[in-house]
Amino acid sequence: MAGQNATLYEVRDGAAWITLNRPEVRNALSSELVTELYDHLGEAESDDSARCIVLTGAGKGFCSGADLKNPPGMVRDGGRAVPYPEVLTRIWEGSKPVIAAINGPAFAGGLGLVGASDIVITSDKAQFSFSEVKIGVIPAVISVVCLRKLGAHHGMRLFLTGERFDGPQAVAYGLAHKAVPPEELAAAVQEEIEAIRKAGPNAVAECKKLVRQVPEHSLHEGFELTGKWSARLFASDEAAEGMAAFREKRDPRWVSEGKV
Repeated sequence: MAGQNATLYEVRDGAAWITLNRPEVRNALSSELVTELYDHLGEAESDDSARCIVLTGAGKGFCSGADLKNPPGMVRDGGRAVPYPEVLTRIWEGSKPVIAAINGPAFAGGLGLVGASDIVITSDKAQFSFSEVKIGVIPAVISVVCLRKLGAHHGMRLFLTGERFDGPQAVAYGLAHKAVPPEELAAAVQEEIEAIRKAGPNAVAECKKLVRQVPEHSLHEGFELTGKWSARLFASDEAAEGMAAFREKRDPRWVSEGKV
């Protein structure tokens, strides 16, 4: 729709909510949407009131994939266009946890957001499909993040067939963490937000790096890396406050004062 923002941004209850806002095309990934999404992710990273980021879709769908009439990265009228891989990289490498709240169908390129996100909560009625083969192409770019969750075993069959699967199957395949009835999705996402808000802000950021980096190292390299990592964090001010709060049976300051 003319004049409509392709994404919406709002911070509430400690989370930055980014909503894909093209419901008339099931939130297809246009050049404008991807560029706005990239900018909002950066805004959330620098917003001290946001402890995490939630991605969801307006209307009845999460994301139907690339807009074939105006695909991501296409520059129009001398404007700016961010390539889709840069969005997936910003999600993957950002310091704040990204929660994908899958409210409806997630197809093709839209599954890149699912693969890149740190926590995925889905409606059990949502439908998923790597549907690229149906039009004679492949899920090339999104495979970089999705195969890290699916593995070759599930990835091979789902990529080859383009088969549709639902929320519980997405959990079984490793793409999602939890599938709930549609009316329970918001509450389930809020539970994740609250859990993150109770954790140390620096510890949360370091855990995200830990999960991303440790599998890339050999056993001995991993132990050497994590030993130094652990010692550094045990010596931090945040750890001192957390352990003092535990001993004194009180909330740490980042909870009681709402600090990040």
